[in-house]
Amino acid sequence: MPVPVSFAPLDTLPRLMRSRGVEAGRCLVVTDERVAALYGDAVCKGLASEQIRPRLLALPPGEATKSHDRLVEIYDQALAWGMERGVPVVALGGGVVGDLAGFAAATLLRGVPLFQVPTTLVAQVDSSIGGKTGINHATGKNLIGAFYRPAGVLTDTAVLTSLPAREWTSGLAEVFKHGLIADEALFAELEAAADALFERDEDTAGRIVPRAADVKMRIVREDEFETGRRAILNFGHTFAHAIEKVAGYGAYTHGEAVAAGMRAALYLSAQVSTDFDRARADRLVRRIPIPPGLASLAIPDLMEAMKQDKKVRGGGARLVLLDRIGRAFVDGSVPPRLVEKAWAFAQEVVG
Repeated sequence: MPVPVSFAPLDTLPRLMRSRGVEAGRCLVVTDERVAALYGDAVCKGLASEQIRPRLLALPPGEATKSHDRLVEIYDQALAWGMERGVPVVALGGGVVGDLAGFAAATLLRGVPLFQVPTTLVAQVDSSIGGKTGINHATGKNLIGAFYRPAGVLTDTAVLTSLPAREWTSGLAEVFKHGLIADEALFAELEAAADALFERDEDTAGRIVPRAADVKMRIVREDEFETGRRAILNFGHTFAHAIEKVAGYGAYTHGEAVAAGMRAALYLSAQVSTDFDRARADRLVRRIPIPPGLASLAIPDLMEAMKQDKKVRGGGARLVLLDRIGRAFVDGSVPPRLVEKAWAFAQEVVG
């Protein structure tokens, strides 16, 4: 079963690690340069005070870091340092760091303990939960990786105050997704609290983030290795991964691409499920700002990129759709001409 998320202050990390069997010794803290400047010293000093000697490895921020070259850099530094099987890896950062450091932990010495310490909204409600790790490939996003259950996940919502505005609104895409696919009550709460969320009200975030994370935990608990229900967590993501590939990784944040992808998926949902209330769902999703330029991406290129998605079966995309808010399903029979119309709709909305 997946490890529960501990919602607690950052300085409780040594206590969590001790409770999961880590003894005095060393640990490798993998982060990015931006997060290191904000929290690296505090985390390392806290670990050292509990006789857990950290080595900090700070990588450049951004999606381009989730690569084979950076993975090898972690391997090289860890092995030169004398990495041993009982030495844990701490992934301190957002989804890129969590995926990359998690894959390193899964494969170094055939597996060392992993602790996820997510510092972005996307990571706190989604990517740090459920054990997916990996890197990107020139063919597509997240095509190389492994399921690897962390020994612990520590989430401190207070660190979200340091996020740039773009990272915050990008993260809201995953929050909204969780309400759309599996929790209508959460979606209704998001509608009511939307203004406070976009204004980054801390009390509202402190209430909503655990709710959204719990949706992910419930789904993963039912289907840890994505053999069935867990696939609904990919709502909007087949479109999003195509956007990221065609536009170039980093042109859009993952959350911005997911927001555009969800708009396309909402269009298809309304075509397949005629009673689906697309207008209600779209009102909230379209509040997430997306940089201009989506309309410049050629639909044939986007369609081709979709064929490289992990969820393709028999050459056809398996798309996650909604038959009502709070209930999702997987459909592998959507005609390509309808998918092209969904792309056109998303481009028209975003510009």
